[in-house]
Amino acid sequence: MSGRRFLALVGVLGVAVTLAACGGGSSSGGGDHTGQTLQVYLSRQASYPDEQQQWMQHIKDEFQKKTGATVEFETYSSATEEQQKIQTSVVSGQGPDIYEIGTTFTPTAYSSGAFLKFGDEQWDAVGGRDRFVPSTLAMSGPDEADQIAVPFSSIPFVLVYNTQMFAAAGIAGPPSTWDELVADAKKLTQGDTYGLAMDYKDNFSPWKYVWMFAQQYGNPLVEGTTARIDDPTVARAYDTYFGFLTKDKIVNPDAVNWSSPDATASFASGKSAMFAMTSTSVIPTLAKSPVANSYAFAPMPTVPPGESALPAGGVPAASIVSGQNLVVASYSPQQDLALQYVELVTSEAEQKHFSDVFGVLPVNAAAADSVASGKEQYGPVLEAGKQAKPTPFTGAWSEIQLGLTNITVQSLAGLSAGSVPPDQVQRQLADLQKTAQAAVDKAAAAR
Repeated sequence: MSGRRFLALVGVLGVAVTLAACGGGSSSGGGDHTGQTLQVYLSRQASYPDEQQQWMQHIKDEFQKKTGATVEFETYSSATEEQQKIQTSVVSGQGPDIYEIGTTFTPTAYSSGAFLKFGDEQWDAVGGRDRFVPSTLAMSGPDEADQIAVPFSSIPFVLVYNTQMFAAAGIAGPPSTWDELVADAKKLTQGDTYGLAMDYKDNFSPWKYVWMFAQQYGNPLVEGTTARIDDPTVARAYDTYFGFLTKDKIVNPDAVNWSSPDATASFASGKSAMFAMTSTSVIPTLAKSPVANSYAFAPMPTVPPGESALPAGGVPAASIVSGQNLVVASYSPQQDLALQYVELVTSEAEQKHFSDVFGVLPVNAAAADSVASGKEQYGPVLEAGKQAKPTPFTGAWSEIQLGLTNITVQSLAGLSAGSVPPDQVQRQLADLQKTAQAAVDKAAAAR
């Protein structure tokens, strides 16, 4: 989606929420909902397509037992596809009743005014705020009085490393700085085995590295109503991110064409010693792989590249506050039924089931305690969650993160050729700065 089209999104949504809807039948306020259809829009689980189909059928069955209603699922595979669906649905007044959205897209969804606000009545209907791990509510809205999003899954980003390969190389444990990570990865790069797996072509991963490094250098990317994209810290972040492959030679050149499942497969086969910016969602894959008994998680380093300690003003960001939220469309005429769906999928039993299938941490507090109890491998992941920092709660953020990812997309040819010219990145940052500042100004004016 172009910057211009996206800038129109918030304004279009704000006008369109008054349109009549046909999201799947009329509301009947509890009781038997036989004959009604609830439409739910979910992110596609690219690594576990068969498991996702089985999970969706399980939820369909459970929801029909509970309410008599039918659930129809539709999936998306990129942030752009997600945004386009929301735009067309709200403009037409037709489409999903419930959207599963990433935590970083929640500010844009909130600023649109197109989704149901949660007061005490709505929270009570889904089990109450106390049902959820407190940190997972950080991206539900700008404050407790203005919330639209219910946590669905918690996905702190971490480093996974091959303990056997580390021991063989005489490396005592996971790195605490990014320079240490590069040094370790060079020791572990031999022949067709590389020190670090990367996923440069992933739809969601690239911008997170840039955000993380910038935070650690002391740049939040958006400060108040000022975008800070065309900044030396951001250029330095890209130079490091691309340099893992082009300068340090610690990444398989094929990673230019890898998404997250490809990088996971490389680690799982023992062809990469580390994989950063991943999560416990890789556990189902690793449990069936040659490295099933030789991997461990660790928080990602919080000392930025080129530094031996956190710089003055730097933030020790180990991960974004990450996961998926559920929002209910304002145009939906069956919001009570939608809340029953949210209550079901965030219940202790269903959260434990979802975690068992996909490996992610539950947002339900009781389920999270149960899943983490006695599982040593979850300790570093929980620690990473505690160190996680929220992305800026501005309606401009989704456009900014798409712009940051687009710089990587436009650099893939250079990566393939072995070099990304710094002046090319600088021009792209200058262009994105203008677009980002315009989006920040527009979001600020709409508040």
